[in-house]
Amino acid sequence: MSSSSPSGSGGDLSERRGIPAAKFIQDVETYLSQSSLDSNSALAFHQERLQQYKVVEMKLLAQQRDLQAKIPDIEKCLEVVGTLEARKGTGEALLADFEVSEGIYSRACIEDTDSVCLWLGANVMLEYSCEEATALLKNNLENAKASLEVLVADLQFLRDQVTVTQVTIARIYNYDVQQRRVKQVAPTAITAADS
Repeated sequence: MSSSSPSGSGGDLSERRGIPAAKFIQDVETYLSQSSLDSNSALAFHQERLQQYKVVEMKLLAQQRDLQAKIPDIEKCLEVVGTLEARKGTGEALLADFEVSEGIYSRACIEDTDSVCLWLGANVMLEYSCEEATALLKNNLENAKASLEVLVADLQFLRDQVTVTQVTIARIYNYDVQQRRVKQVAPTAITAADS
């Protein structure tokens, strides 16, 4: 979203994490004269900005969906590691069903264990002690929740910018319609006065 922006109604353009803030245009006529734009150019600029906001919103929503799916997985892993730690030393085996592939499950008998293997992604799996795995998973859970909070705030900021941009587009369009009507009425009034 690095296109040059015509200045709004004064003040610097602020941003949040690379998302430029939309300026509310109080007086369209002043805005157009200060930015040296006609109505069509201003409309085109703001419609392009609106499309950029929509693209960013789609990306943020995808990230939000990923995080919302990731958090329950991390919590589930924490629960499993906690169960393994609780059963350690009891001599009691844990019978578990685990997913091998989508819709395919296998049953395993887990004896006392001091370590677990965590799938880290990118075809990487590492073995951790139960304590290290718990610490890592708790840290990942905190980070994911913090990222989700920031993402939700970014989405709210973005939605506000979309609203301001849509209002700006409507105001410029209405101003343009009003100016065209004035231009149509002016020649008609002159013609009527001449006759």
